[in-house]
Amino acid sequence: MEDYTGTPKNDIHQNGRTDLELMALVEGASPPSDSTLLRNDSYRNDAMMGSCCNRRNRLRCRMSRLLTCISRSICPVLFGTKLNWLMLCVPMALIGGQGLFGHGWVFVLSLLGMAPLAERLGFVTEQLAFYTGSTVGGLLNATFGNATEMIICIMALRKKMIRVVQLSLLGSILSNMLLVLGCAFYFGGLKHPHKDQKFNKVTAQVSASLLLMAVMGLLFPAVLHATGTELQIGKSELVLSRFSSIVMLVAYISYLYFQLKSHRLLYDSEDAVENDGDSDEDEVLLGFWTSIGWLTILTLFISILSEYLVDAIEGASTAWNVPIAFISVIILPIVGNAAEHASAIMFALKDKLDISLGVAIGSSTQISMFVIPFCVVIGWPMRTHMDLNFELFETATLFITVLVVALMLQEGTANYFKGLMLILCYLIVGASFFVHVDIPDKHPGS
Repeated sequence: MEDYTGTPKNDIHQNGRTDLELMALVEGASPPSDSTLLRNDSYRNDAMMGSCCNRRNRLRCRMSRLLTCISRSICPVLFGTKLNWLMLCVPMALIGGQGLFGHGWVFVLSLLGMAPLAERLGFVTEQLAFYTGSTVGGLLNATFGNATEMIICIMALRKKMIRVVQLSLLGSILSNMLLVLGCAFYFGGLKHPHKDQKFNKVTAQVSASLLLMAVMGLLFPAVLHATGTELQIGKSELVLSRFSSIVMLVAYISYLYFQLKSHRLLYDSEDAVENDGDSDEDEVLLGFWTSIGWLTILTLFISILSEYLVDAIEGASTAWNVPIAFISVIILPIVGNAAEHASAIMFALKDKLDISLGVAIGSSTQISMFVIPFCVVIGWPMRTHMDLNFELFETATLFITVLVVALMLQEGTANYFKGLMLILCYLIVGASFFVHVDIPDKHPGS
């Protein structure tokens, strides 16, 4: 027999006997007995076996510690939000997804169940940012801030549902710029009626410029296709979309460097207000690996609900006799961004309008400059011909919306009347999509 090193056990025993006998002769003592040699040999074998067991159980110990930390953090994660009662919709959606409920009920339950999960995902990301620093924390917030929309889009891309992806992303942008920002301006103005609330107009104009760049990226493929001036029909539009998407991703990464490194002083006042006003909320409640574990768990459940949501959207449209465009552009973003709506209004009531703009305009910038190009690029290896041609009606709606919001942000002030105008603009957009029949040209990969 041989031990794990490949050395015969008889040789090990003999070597051990020789070493002990030599030590006894040097010290002038009597040679060790056979029982002593056997006992020493057994100690050595026990040490070898113990090291092997430690190596095998090391991973198990780490996993058990992670599970223990996750179980202890259930209370702050699952019950630390007022939306926790909506988590009851998660198991009901999973049950209904097995064919027990109609498509309309599955759609509603999945949508309601995703709202608290998306809010908790943002909470866990903020906890993780305590350990990663401001730069990596900013990247995490940029990546996971719209993780729900990204997961829904990836699930839809797998099923070649390109229009659902385009309309849902467009709806998120319109909802954040008109409804969320409008409600923040309106309720903040009612709370402070005798003055105009102020915000950092320099950072707001930077975000508005990025939104205009995103509109440029969406406008040219739509106009190129509508005018029939493609060099290669069906190919030039796709190639232009992929090239523009790569350029937009480069621009967004440059914007993150601009915000977090080179021109960080522009955003220091905003961060200072946030830290001074919410010192009670900036508390480390989760460990690093616990945050990683919860990030994985929440992302998994959001992925499952997103798949049920995508599968049920067409059935819900038929059951309710409501256009898919209206469901994707209006209903999905209102419920999916419920947590962002509430936080933007809350900060506006506290006269912290810079944070409200960071929630509304910042989220729109992330979707237009990161999520949309990301979907185009990731659809490339999936052989799904996702492009930036959102059709003329949708692109025109986005273009006019960005112009209206950019004009609102020029002065650096806000009041309830500006908020009311934005809300009324959103009502016009919603009514337009309710009567709009979406008949897009067939995409090559759909």
